[in-house]
Amino acid sequence: MNEINPQKIVADTILLKGRIATMDERRSFAQAVGIKNSRFIAVGSDQEIMAYKGEKTKVIDAGGRTVIPGLNDSHIHVIRGGLNYNMELRWDGVPSLVDALRMLREQAQRTPPPQWVRVVGGWSEFQFAERRLPTLDEINDAAPETPVFVLHLYDRAFLNRAALRAVGYAKDTPDPPAGEIKRDGKGNPTGLIVAKPNAYILYATLAKGPKLPHEDQINSSRQFMHELNRLGVTSVIDAGGGFQNYPEDYAVITDLAKQGLITTRIAYNLFTQRPKQEFDDFSKWIKMVKPGQGDGFSRMNGAGEMLVFSAADFEDFLEPRPDLVPTLEAELIKVVSLLAESRWPFRIHATFDESITRFLNIFEEVNREVPFKGMRWFFDHAETISPRNIERVRALGGGIAIQDRMAFQGEYFINRYGANVAEQSPPLTRMLEMGVPVGAGTDATRVSSYNPWVSLYWLVSGKTVGGTPLYPQANRLDRMEALRLYTVGSAWFSNEEKEKGSIERGKLADLVVLSDDYFSVAEEQIKHIESVLTMVDGKVVYGAGDFSKLAPPSLPASPDWSPIKTYGGYHRSASSFSSAASSHSYVYAHKDHGYPFLLSSSGELWRMGCDCFVF
Repeated sequence: MNEINPQKIVADTILLKGRIATMDERRSFAQAVGIKNSRFIAVGSDQEIMAYKGEKTKVIDAGGRTVIPGLNDSHIHVIRGGLNYNMELRWDGVPSLVDALRMLREQAQRTPPPQWVRVVGGWSEFQFAERRLPTLDEINDAAPETPVFVLHLYDRAFLNRAALRAVGYAKDTPDPPAGEIKRDGKGNPTGLIVAKPNAYILYATLAKGPKLPHEDQINSSRQFMHELNRLGVTSVIDAGGGFQNYPEDYAVITDLAKQGLITTRIAYNLFTQRPKQEFDDFSKWIKMVKPGQGDGFSRMNGAGEMLVFSAADFEDFLEPRPDLVPTLEAELIKVVSLLAESRWPFRIHATFDESITRFLNIFEEVNREVPFKGMRWFFDHAETISPRNIERVRALGGGIAIQDRMAFQGEYFINRYGANVAEQSPPLTRMLEMGVPVGAGTDATRVSSYNPWVSLYWLVSGKTVGGTPLYPQANRLDRMEALRLYTVGSAWFSNEEKEKGSIERGKLADLVVLSDDYFSVAEEQIKHIESVLTMVDGKVVYGAGDFSKLAPPSLPASPDWSPIKTYGGYHRSASSFSSAASSHSYVYAHKDHGYPFLLSSSGELWRMGCDCFVF
């Protein structure tokens, strides 16, 4: 791949003896890579790259493991997620409802007043062995005194009696527009609140809870970035979010950037917060900040994903598709014209093809007056986009950022629209065949999990987290192309494809050494892969096992009652399956619960969330 160091350059770091999937145009593999001044300086064989070794070069032996470029989530709410991560009890990947309720009960006992226990997205009842939701009685029994808020996708939230008191929902509390407070026969709130179909009631209720103080928000954001690093994520594009105000709620990331403490590169979009005043928001921000402002770790990326509230078609598949209001066109054209004139890249949330058609009509009209050429813009989600509208996106130079929301809501989608429609929701292979830029992501943390390997599993297997088949082979991606969407593909959406996404000379030195070989493990095992070594900017930010000594010191989570201190983030027992199985584990059923455990040769137990095992 490279001549043997003709200029006698000395590397700062060399990683050798790996199986490096470079993600270059040829989809080539290499053995080793050299890094200097935060960039890859050479990629090739062990012999070629060792020619760059000097007296002070750090040499890391990958031990034959698979190495990939750092993963890039093109749609995640990482800034908002970071501010709240240390307060959240994550059910991501938890294999049974019994486990989830046990965690809830334990956390309620350690959470001091007036704090809440928050379970905020990243899970589906179909991941549980019981394949059902918790009941309000079960939640109240688990936490009789501590307020509990459990969010389920975009459709509902469960509040225990203590939470109802904390938020002030009572018999005389009116339902908000497009939302419902469920009541008993006497008119009293039961604790269930429902989107009808707008999720505002869910997010507005959650926003009533206490926030962490600034110092704990700093810690929380660092913990969340570390968790992403553990899963191999080195870059993200933040899509803003409800109740995430600019610049106030960006102060933590700004502080971390000044201190050089960001370990996951962030390109962030600005999300309007005021219905009917969206034009005013963007007019103000255009005078305050410019796209690209910042550095390689924190930079402004443009507008969205909310441009105007009248254009929000939430994907609550338990409800009929929303008919967007007639005022949409007049409001959206005003904002998009402003953005185009100011050369602000933009993104827009769009679930349904009917909405996308109306948006494209506006974009095409604006483009005739103010050409989009050279300006990055894209749709987010686009589950039901039609071939005709994909063609229109391509003609306007746009892209489509897809997320694995169907992995968490596919069963609901099938129930409403049918399995035949679900087979092309979204039309993954059609988008790529038509030459539209496509990037992959999660839309974490309030619907899907932030775990990129669940998303890659969905792209490759075509299944939900509960194992329900969604896509035929023709609409599934092979492992190389799925990974390219999470690396090279996502880089386009922050206009950084020349900087990141592949392991090539001159690009930023972000890479991940994997726990298992992504290209050969069984499909079900893909979602249990994680990193054993993550490097950002040529520096180790995460290490485990044989690489743990290379990692920086761990940062204790704060406050002391944080669920992260006890449970971590994404459920770890499932990711232990590989090492357990390799040590001649066997299965037995727990006498009380009936679901299987793995017992390793060392005597450690892992509860597993699947029906059977074959060894």
